[in-house]
Amino acid sequence: MDSSTAEEITLAVKELVDQIAPDVRFVPKYGGEVFALDPDNNKQFFGGVFTSKGHVSVEFSNGATFDDPHSHLEGGGKMRRHLKLHSVGDIAEKTLSFFLDQAISD
Repeated sequence: MDSSTAEEITLAVKELVDQIAPDVRFVPKYGGEVFALDPDNNKQFFGGVFTSKGHVSVEFSNGATFDDPHSHLEGGGKMRRHLKLHSVGDIAEKTLSFFLDQAISD
């Protein structure tokens, strides 16, 4: 994935997060940006967006507890799950807003 595509996907993810939860802050961490709801706490976050060589990953801190009827979430850890996005179209196709709603209300 070229950097232009990764940047386009990341920007679209952040715009969606901002639409769903306008109070979310994007805090640089772990080589990407985490989504923080608490204005006074950069260490408490519900997920984040990260770019890797072949995709953009949207991570969810408590993703293992989410409803995932179409098995879009990946990962096998105790709590974290992620979506791998290869195009801006994957944001809608993999129902990112559905998972963001769950993450924010969690």
